[in-house]
Amino acid sequence: MASAARAPRTGTSERTEIPRLEGAPLFGSLADLKSDALGTYRRAQRLHGDVVRITAGPPGLRTELHCVFSAEGAQQVLASQAANFRKDNALYQEVREALGNGLLTSQDEDYLRQRRLVQPLFTKRRVDGYADAVATETASTLAAWEAAADGIVDVAEEMMTLALRAVARILFGTDVDATADVVDRSFPVITAYVMRRGYSPVNLPRDWPTPGNKRAAAAMDELYAVCDGIIAERRRSAGDGEDLLSLLAAASSDADGEFDATELREQVLIFLLAGHETTATSLAFSLHLLARHPEIQDRARAEIAGALGDRTPVAADLDRLPYLTQVLKEAMRLYPAAPVLGRRSVAAAEVDGHIIPAGADVIVAPWVTHRHPDYWPDPERFDPDRFTPEAEAARPRYAWLPFGGGPRACIGQHFSMLESVIALAMLLRAYEFEAVDTEVSVVAGITLRITGPARCRIRRTGV
Repeated sequence: MASAARAPRTGTSERTEIPRLEGAPLFGSLADLKSDALGTYRRAQRLHGDVVRITAGPPGLRTELHCVFSAEGAQQVLASQAANFRKDNALYQEVREALGNGLLTSQDEDYLRQRRLVQPLFTKRRVDGYADAVATETASTLAAWEAAADGIVDVAEEMMTLALRAVARILFGTDVDATADVVDRSFPVITAYVMRRGYSPVNLPRDWPTPGNKRAAAAMDELYAVCDGIIAERRRSAGDGEDLLSLLAAASSDADGEFDATELREQVLIFLLAGHETTATSLAFSLHLLARHPEIQDRARAEIAGALGDRTPVAADLDRLPYLTQVLKEAMRLYPAAPVLGRRSVAAAEVDGHIIPAGADVIVAPWVTHRHPDYWPDPERFDPDRFTPEAEAARPRYAWLPFGGGPRACIGQHFSMLESVIALAMLLRAYEFEAVDTEVSVVAGITLRITGPARCRIRRTGV
């Protein structure tokens, strides 16, 4: 890995002007970003390097994005200079308006208070206790597949359902059916609305009765109502259950107080969004890639058989499934559930040898960093052996960042890994997967979204 250890550039003598991706004379790269944002970011890196400006929009309404693609630059923006790069851009404001000021979107003391209240619920010991809920919902998926027409399933749809039901079970306990259907209906409407407004230079007020505003408001009302109803019930029962909502309702400290009903709903909505769409994407692409690489699939299945036999996996089994974990990490490299991370600079700052001006919209793009040839030889190749302990130690820390990094790194990353490994182990033990759709299209939304079918032919393994 010839240049994986490239040191970050420092010192004023090496600062250079940030190159700009050439776009159309009037609208810049607006059309390219709308049609293929991820491809546009990759093209910018190939043509101009690791810090690139991309302009979009007409004069007077133009946005200039300062894109950072290296592992060193990502570490500076997300970690070492995190206080200077805030979640103040237009997209995060739209997420706040739709889902509230939960852990994903809050800042400053609000964020620190929320994190302190929530952190005890995401310790390794506590998260390991969620393994049974994941196994229960995976078993339900396997039972449903017994009747799969022609032995073909769309793993994108199936993993979205599995991950949603698993996180709903963990959040709400027995109230899974009451929430999963509402979330499944509402979230696509809300996230599409947020994305349109977040990337539009001009938006109409939300209370104007346009068709789009009305559809989004109805979806939000339905989602809020089901969450508020369950929260009220937990309050009446003094929050003494073991589901995550009961624990959130009971969370308190002398310094930070407790969550009121609105704050509880905001945390629940963020956990629902971040807890099911991201994991579903990782699971779906793990299965899709394994279906295209039968020799890797066989190796993973052999490890599962040796580690588990026919028993239900538990949290302690993650250490017994290192190759399956490598498969998952490699799928998350190629298809990171958070492919683009946005920030806005407070003051001018040096990032990877370039000066990012104050007030700049900054893009860190795991989608590009995860394909950077300095860290990933033959980057489009699916190779779980990239994630042996030795290979991981040889790369910069921020060459792989599916959970972000720094003080705002995803609080649920251990849960996501636990859920994904347990579900994959059960699915691969029961079925062999063969790809029907060899190419799967994606688009960058709030999370990475699969836009076409991802069908696999499944066959019972006999286990």
